[in-house]
Amino acid sequence: MKRYDAIVVGSGPAGSTTAYRLATAGARVLLLDRARFPRDKPCGGGVTLRAVKEIPFAIDPVAEQVVTTAELRLGFTKTVERGRGPLAYMTQRRRLDHFLAEKAAAAGADLRDGMKVVTIEGTTVTANGERFSADAIVGADGVNGVSARALALGGNKTVGVALEGNVANRKIDASRYRGRFVLELGTVPGGYGWVFPKGDHVNVGVGGWETEGPRLRTHLEELCREHRIRLGDLEHVRGYRLPCRAPDSRLSRGRALLVGDAAGLIDPLTGDGMFEAYLSARFAAEEVRSLLGGKVGELDGYGTRLTRHLAVHLWASWSLKAALERFPRTAFALAANPPVWSVVEKLVTGEVRDVRAARGLARAPLKALALLGRAAGDPGAAFRGA
Repeated sequence: MKRYDAIVVGSGPAGSTTAYRLATAGARVLLLDRARFPRDKPCGGGVTLRAVKEIPFAIDPVAEQVVTTAELRLGFTKTVERGRGPLAYMTQRRRLDHFLAEKAAAAGADLRDGMKVVTIEGTTVTANGERFSADAIVGADGVNGVSARALALGGNKTVGVALEGNVANRKIDASRYRGRFVLELGTVPGGYGWVFPKGDHVNVGVGGWETEGPRLRTHLEELCREHRIRLGDLEHVRGYRLPCRAPDSRLSRGRALLVGDAAGLIDPLTGDGMFEAYLSARFAAEEVRSLLGGKVGELDGYGTRLTRHLAVHLWASWSLKAALERFPRTAFALAANPPVWSVVEKLVTGEVRDVRAARGLARAPLKALALLGRAAGDPGAAFRGA
């Protein structure tokens, strides 16, 4: 049985970046994934600037467009455009994940794809009939992986669902979306529709509450019709689940922890998990390094630290999500207010950490949004308490 300092189960953004950080620090890391790379994964493929700032190397080689304008629409009618500079890099998970896994391998991680993990017992992992042991285990195999269940971590999650597809640029007016993404709010309960530009195609999708699953195709048809996209021109149409962790779910115990989607680290408002994936990778690598260096005897501190770091943001996201669903017109008008959008942009670009940084004219409309969120049930109250 081969032994490592750390075993990372799953080679998505969170797993590969954790492995990269540990390997560059001199740790012996095993990075496992059940798929063979390159492999695709359903995802909008947007990496916000705040997420980019958490990646320890440039992702320019796999960036297909840089978004500088956000087009926000309510109910397919009211339109507001906002933007003052780069907001996000657009990529494809097939390219991004392969790139990240290769970076981890180049840093010294032992990358083994095509390895299906069957069991995790303590700090011993069995995959494809082989057994491996380590001082620390990092679960990074997503919402449908085995890590969370095997490690008895993660807890209850609120699950959303999404359905997306791609349409070739030659079949649409691609210039309409160049350098911008479109968010269609107030069209899907618990979510929204989107149009994201890529290199040779545009990604079109809808997402919302899990109960919207049976109606997602209808929502996608409506979105395509609004944007003059023939449903028959969509390729690679696929659905997926979006996990949002409960406030009291455990992210670490003993010598094991969860990162990224495996931990339910999805923004409840946007459904995006890229920033949370890279942030959790940094925190996880730091905690594992402390364990390997003898500074701590277990990884429990990781979950507490990460929860505290994300608490205000998660509360604000849940609050705005509830406000947009219960009071869409008022919430949309407040959120699109220029001073408020200035704060949103700074959050997206990573210039500020959370809404507490708001000053001046933004404070009053943000307080109004918070009141709307409370009137809508304040679903993120437990995070605010954290």
